[in-house]
Amino acid sequence: MMKKEDSNRTRIVGLRFTPEEYAKIERKWKASTCQKLSEYVRRILFNKAITTNYRNQSVDEFMAEMIRLRAELNAIGSNFNQAVKKLHTLYQIPEFKEWIISSELERKILLNKIEEIKKNIQKIAEKWLLS
Repeated sequence: MMKKEDSNRTRIVGLRFTPEEYAKIERKWKASTCQKLSEYVRRILFNKAITTNYRNQSVDEFMAEMIRLRAELNAIGSNFNQAVKKLHTLYQIPEFKEWIISSELERKILLNKIEEIKKNIQKIAEKWLLS
C-alpha cells in the first residue's frame, strides 16, 4: 500500500526508452509485486527492496489442466442437472424412457471424466514429485 505522503507528488520526470529497454523494464515490473510501474521505478531509483514472484512451471501446468477439467465437469454437471429436471417433469409422459436412457449416457460420461481427472492428477503428481 502507498502511504498518504505519496499524494504530495507533484513533479513529473519523463524518460524515453527504446522498445527493447521498455520491454525489459516491463518484464521485471510484472515479475514483481509492485502494482504500478511508477511504484516499481521509484523503488529502483531509491534502492528500496523489490519482491519478485517466482513461478513453478509444473504447478502452472497442473493448474491449467485442473482449470480445463473443472470447466468440463461443470458443463457435464449442468447437462446432467438439466436431464434430471426434465425427468421430473416427464414422469407420466412417454418421453420418460428416452430421458432415462439419455441420463444414463450422461452418467457414464461423467464417470469417465472423473476417471480422467484422477489419472491426470496422478500423472502430474508423479511428474512434480520427481522434479
